[in-house]
Amino acid sequence: MKKIILDCDPGHDDAIAMLLAWGNPDIELLAVTTVVGNQTLEKVTRNALAVARIANITGVPFAAGCSRPLVRQIEVAPDIHGESGLDGPVLPEPTLQLADIHAVDLIIDTIMAHPPGTVTLVPTAGLTNIAMAVRKEPRIATRVKEVVLMGGGYHVGNWSAVAEFNIKIDPEAAHIVFNEPWPLTMVGLDLTHQALATPEVSARIAAIGTGPAKFVVELLEFFGHMYKQAQGFTSPPVHDPCAVAYVINPNVMTVRKVPIDIELTGTLTLGMTVADFRFPAPADCHTQVAVKLDETAFWDLIVDALERIGEVEV
Repeated sequence: MKKIILDCDPGHDDAIAMLLAWGNPDIELLAVTTVVGNQTLEKVTRNALAVARIANITGVPFAAGCSRPLVRQIEVAPDIHGESGLDGPVLPEPTLQLADIHAVDLIIDTIMAHPPGTVTLVPTAGLTNIAMAVRKEPRIATRVKEVVLMGGGYHVGNWSAVAEFNIKIDPEAAHIVFNEPWPLTMVGLDLTHQALATPEVSARIAAIGTGPAKFVVELLEFFGHMYKQAQGFTSPPVHDPCAVAYVINPNVMTVRKVPIDIELTGTLTLGMTVADFRFPAPADCHTQVAVKLDETAFWDLIVDALERIGEVEV
């Protein structure tokens, strides 16, 4: 079992990442933590708890984290995710209660309670919680197994010409996370733009016929409409589950080891994930980027997880 902490800001694709993590038999979901991002902390936290009810996620602590970036003003993405952060489906009232702990402390406590090298951090949002955790308890930097994050892009941006949303909304936090010594895999836009929810994919999910599968179809319908309107995609890219998929099966994508750093001062390039492909990566390089997705294997994982979750009474 691969133990993960999912740090997220649901968000349509975060919701699917939650379902994949919960439904896959090789993942032990140790905690779900939320952070400001696609919408305000209050909204994304409510969304996370609603998804927990939809999928009957039980026995997993949920905790709310940072309500603003380290330095900058809050930026949210209603043009993609709507005013609720999860527009489209009708969400049930959450029944799960938040743990009585800040997400940063839950991340630290969970990592420190498990043997070294056994917990993987999977952030699919801005990196504020993760940066705060490693600053508060530096020992986690050498204790986690790895960090597999959805964010960035070595050639592609979406929140600016060269920067991806999760990185640009808190570039200082990203700078901290990318410069810690832990092994880090960046599953960025260059990869996630290959994970397109085509009509064929939606039909395959709809054929499962369960409530959680119907929820995903409704997510993709709204997400697809907003992505076409905002960025011209015919089918929407489903970013965040790609990071979970890599943890489940690294063979689902090709990666390349390369040094990466975060631009903090550029007038036009703030938040850019600068990957240096000029030379072979040095022996001590601890960062790598995802390059090529096995799309069939990826969607097989999503479908399998939804089938395993099955029907849920809400």
